Amino acid sequence: MTITSENNKIKKVKKNKLTEENTENINIQDKKKIKKVKKTEIKKLKLIDLCAGTGAFTLAFEMTNLVETVYSNDMEPTSKKIYDENFNHKLTLDNLCNIKVEDIPAHNIITAGFPCQPFSIAGKQKGFDDSRTNVFWKILEIIKHHKPECVILENVKNLASHDEGDTLKTILSSLEKEQYHIKYKILNTSDITSIPQHRERIYIVCLKNKEIYDKFNFNFEKVNKNTVQSLLETRVIENKYYYNDTESKIHKMVIDSVKNKDTVYQFRRVYVRENKNNECPTLTANMGTGGHNVPIILDDIGARKLTPKECFNFQGFPENYKLPKMSDGKLYKLAGNAVSVPVVKLIADILVPELSRVLNSST
Repeated sequence: MTITSENNKIKKVKKNKLTEENTENINIQDKKKIKKVKKTEIKKLKLIDLCAGTGAFTLAFEMTNLVETVYSNDMEPTSKKIYDENFNHKLTLDNLCNIKVEDIPAHNIITAGFPCQPFSIAGKQKGFDDSRTNVFWKILEIIKHHKPECVILENVKNLASHDEGDTLKTILSSLEKEQYHIKYKILNTSDITSIPQHRERIYIVCLKNKEIYDKFNFNFEKVNKNTVQSLLETRVIENKYYYNDTESKIHKMVIDSVKNKDTVYQFRRVYVRENKNNECPTLTANMGTGGHNVPIILDDIGARKLTPKECFNFQGFPENYKLPKMSDGKLYKLAGNAVSVPVVKLIADILVPELSRVLNSST
């Protein structure tokens, strides 16, 4: 055997050894990477959406991609219909007070736009004398059993002043007894989002973690509003929404008053009021009762009511949010009772990353 051929054999053996070593190294590195990926898999926060209505809380929190809704509830059949149309998780249709707390899945976050009629100016303001406020006490029962890290409640701004402030004090003290740190504020949709609807609501944020509580605040910057026109449907609108009855006294009142395309009007029994801030007045559940409670706009054809879809636009629901087939009255009521999606999204964008960080650092 020649020296050259022997050297070639030695080189081949060395090459094979190096190849084997490299393969082993690659395998070891891949295994480490796989382990690292497994370690960094993000565990999602679990949310329950109570008095869910149209699912505004579900929508806003799931948009963070760090939250999954494990339970939702409402007692209105229309809420179930619209919720199930838009979310994979199906809503439980029942009076919350009838639900056993043990039947509700474990969760990290509770959201609830609990019934506002007992505290609203439009209602009779019975407060805790109204049977619908039993919902708050049920929510408290759920909190005591499940002890979630975060609770977010939404209601009309009048909750803050109802019964000279005693109603809010009762709610806050009840939550503080469950070891929550609490911040609350009245927020106006048109001030802090691009949605031009005047909608003042109180938001109550309750947190177990003091560090997250210290970081959180409601100091959202004021932003420029979209125009009213930008939220109107571009399709041909059905005749039924227009004020075309020339024999009606209301028709003359509306036609004489509605002159500006850049704002929204409200019918007020004996007159039509123009919103001077070029925004939509507060949408209410009363829109679903018929009459002339739906805000009025002027388009190229004439004066007309907002359509149900436009009302959902003024609550900040995305274009792909589906409205199921049901009467306009039911859709108007759902829109009027809804929570403003972009306001909830502002809150979620601050809280969720912090809550997720704590959850995943402890697992």
